Amino acid sequence: MRTLLARLRDATRSGVYRAARADDILDATAGSGLRVARIALDGAQDKAALLERVARALDFPSWFGGNWDALEDCLSDLSWAPADGHVLLFEGRPAAPADDLAVLSDILGSVAGSWAERDRPFFAVFVGGAEALPPLYRERGR
Repeated sequence: MRTLLARLRDATRSGVYRAARADDILDATAGSGLRVARIALDGAQDKAALLERVARALDFPSWFGGNWDALEDCLSDLSWAPADGHVLLFEGRPAAPADDLAVLSDILGSVAGSWAERDRPFFAVFVGGAEALPPLYRERGR
């Protein structure tokens, strides 16, 4: 767990990843000062549903505009959610079109880069899917 927590505290590793399960991440981050937000994607049919679920999980301010640009703006700010860093766990299988998921992933990557430049960790982790993304943590021997 210490190795995983060290990676999650390392802003230079900020990015979009995948993980088989959320348990290890939740255990590693407990009491760490990193803010973990769990975002349930099961059944999200479209862009509006994706945005609503992220906004609800992160308690976005009332000025959130409900579009891709507003998502990037809010994720790049997070001043209403002070923490040593942020870990977003995207759980479940959305039914949204692949194009919407690609835009979401691109925005998350851009935001992670922005946070890394400010020396603050930001991780978006797709749990149990998104095989094209790199794994966040590999156990020894794998």
